[in-house]
Amino acid sequence: MRRRLAFAAILLASSAAALAQQGNSMPQPLPFEDTIPAPRDVDYPGVIRLDVDATDIDRAIFRVKETVPVAQAGRMTLLMPEWLPGNHAPRGQIEKLAGLVIRANGKVLPWKRDPADVYAFHFDVPAGVKSVEASFEFLSATKADQGRIMVAPNMLNVQWEAVSLYPAGYYTRRIPIQANVKYPAGWTAASGLPSTRKGQTYAYQQTSYETLQDSPVFAGRYYREFKLSDRVDLNVFADKPEELAATPEQIAAHQRLAEQAVKLFGAQHYDHYEFLFAITDQMGGIGLEHHRSSENGVPSGYFTKWNDGPGRRNLLPHEFTHSWDGKFRRGADLWTPDFKTPMRNSMLWVYEGQTQFWGYVLQARSGLVSKQDTLDMMASIWASLDNRPGRDWRPMIDTTNDPIISARRPKGWVSYQRSEDYYNEGLLIWLDADAKLRELSGGKKSMDDFARAFFGMRDGDWGVLTYNLDDVVKTLEGIQPYDWRTFLDERVYQVNKRAPLAGFEKNGYRIVYTEDQSPYLKSAEREGTADFFYSLGLTIGKEGAVTAVRWDGPAFEQRIDVATQVVSVNGAAYTPDVLKAAITANKGGQAPIKLLLKHDDRYREAVIDYRGGLRYPRAQKIGTGESGLDRLLSAK
Repeated sequence: MRRRLAFAAILLASSAAALAQQGNSMPQPLPFEDTIPAPRDVDYPGVIRLDVDATDIDRAIFRVKETVPVAQAGRMTLLMPEWLPGNHAPRGQIEKLAGLVIRANGKVLPWKRDPADVYAFHFDVPAGVKSVEASFEFLSATKADQGRIMVAPNMLNVQWEAVSLYPAGYYTRRIPIQANVKYPAGWTAASGLPSTRKGQTYAYQQTSYETLQDSPVFAGRYYREFKLSDRVDLNVFADKPEELAATPEQIAAHQRLAEQAVKLFGAQHYDHYEFLFAITDQMGGIGLEHHRSSENGVPSGYFTKWNDGPGRRNLLPHEFTHSWDGKFRRGADLWTPDFKTPMRNSMLWVYEGQTQFWGYVLQARSGLVSKQDTLDMMASIWASLDNRPGRDWRPMIDTTNDPIISARRPKGWVSYQRSEDYYNEGLLIWLDADAKLRELSGGKKSMDDFARAFFGMRDGDWGVLTYNLDDVVKTLEGIQPYDWRTFLDERVYQVNKRAPLAGFEKNGYRIVYTEDQSPYLKSAEREGTADFFYSLGLTIGKEGAVTAVRWDGPAFEQRIDVATQVVSVNGAAYTPDVLKAAITANKGGQAPIKLLLKHDDRYREAVIDYRGGLRYPRAQKIGTGESGLDRLLSAK
C-alpha cells in the first residue's frame, strides 16, 4: 500500500511539473546559417595590394589601405585572421580594427559583420566592379592592459594579420598579395620576406597571403645586422644604441648556433633565415616562430650583462628550432587552409615539447649557455613539474588545450591547474626517449638520429610536411625497435603522479636539492623572481608580490595566494636575502618564520614553521666518465 501511495505521489508531482512547464514560454532554436564561403584550393583571381602607414609611433596607429581584386559581382566576404599559427589559438586582435570603410569605384559599399563570426565582413559588389578598396586603422596597444605593446619610441613590430584582410573562399596559399609599408624616417626594417627600399617605404616581394602572415617585420631607429652563416642573419634592434654592442665572442656563439642546428638536422628549411631580435624594455616581449624568421624580444642587458647568467639566451635556440619542428614538420590537425578554420593542438608535445628539448641541447652545443647551466635549468624544469599536484588529475596531453582554454592568461594555482606543460614535460619525455635509445642500442643511437630522420629531408623546402602519432612511432621504431607506442602513451596520454626522471638517471645524472642556487636561478632572482617554491612553496616577484603558490605547500596552508604581498619577515622589510636567512635560521625549529602580508588594503601575519632549510634543484653527475647526457650536450 505504501509503495502504491509513493508511486502515486511521484506521478502527481511529475504531472504538476509538466502542467507548470506548459504554462511557461518554451522557444525553439533559430536555425544557424553559415554564409561564409568554405576555403577552396584554387587560385584567387588577381593580386591584392596592401599599403600600410606605420609612421604614427606617438599614438601607435597603423593606417591601412588594401585593394582587393573582385572575382564577380554579388556577395563578398573579407576576413581578418583569427586562428594564428604559433599562438595555437584564436588570438586575432579584432577589437583593435577600427574605421573600416569599403569602396568600389569611389562609392562606399555598406558592410555587415557576420553575426556568428565577428572576424567576417559581408558586403555586396555591384556589377562591373573590378576591385574594392578597404581602408581601416589598427589601433595597437598603448598600455599593457590592452595587449602586447607593438610600437615603442624607437622600434615597432608589424604583424601582417593585424593590418590586412583576406577574401573568404580560398586557401590562403592561393591568394597572391604584394605589401608596402612606410616607416618613420631614418628607421631600418627587417623581415624574412625580401623587399626593396625607396626612402621610407619598403616594397615587399609578391607572395601568398599565407607566406605574408609568416613574414613579420621588426623596424627601428637603432639597428645592427650580424651574419651568422651564408643563410642566417641576426637582426638586432634596441631601445638604446649601446645595447647593440655585442662582442666577437658573443656573436661567435650565435654563429655556432646556426652551425650546430644544421649539423643536427642535416637540412635547412628556408632559403634565408632572419632572426628578428629586439633588446627592449619598451616594446612587448615576444618569442614567435616563423618559417624563414622569428620574432624575439628580451629585456635590456642581453649583451651588456652577458656574464650575469644565462638570462633569456634560450629564446633564439628555441625559435630557430621551430623552422624544422613546427613550421616544416607540423601536426596534421594543426595545419589549416586558412585563418578561420580552427586549429587542433594534439601534437604540441612534439611541436613545442621537442623544440624545447632541442633548444636546450643547442644552447649547450653552441656555447650560448654552459653545459652545467643547461643541466641546472633542466633540473629546475623537472623539479617544477614534479611538484605539481595537478598531475594527480590531469594528463599532460590535456594541457595542449590550454592555449585555447586560458588564452595564456595568468592562472591562480598553476601547480594544481597545470598550464601548457607540453613544453617542459615534452622536453623531459624526449630526454627520456634519448636515454632509452642509447640504452637499447648500446650507445649507438640517440635523439640525434631521430632529428635527422624526422626533420632532415628536402633541403630548402619551406613548405609544410604534416605528421601524426603513427609517423612519430614509425620513425622511432626505424631507429631502434621497441614498443614506442606504449612508451609514449604512458608518458603523454596517461595520468602520472611523478615527472619523468629516467632521461637524467639513465643518462648519467641525478636531481638533488641544495642550499645553493644555480647561476640560472640567481640570474632569475636578479630579474625579479625569488624562488622559494621547494621550501616555503611560493615564488616572490618584485616588491614582494607573490607570483606562485604550490598547492598544499606550507604557504598554501597559511592561506597565501597570488593576490598577496610579503611586506616583512620577522619584523624586517622583505628582501629575498632576509627571507633566505629566516628559512635557514628555522632549520632547528627555533625561529618560526613570521610574515607580514598585505592583501588589498588588509594586513595579517602568517607564521610558517617550515624546518627544511633552503632547497634549490641542481643536476649532479653520477659516477665518472662521459655519460649519455654529456654526449647529448656536446658540440658536434
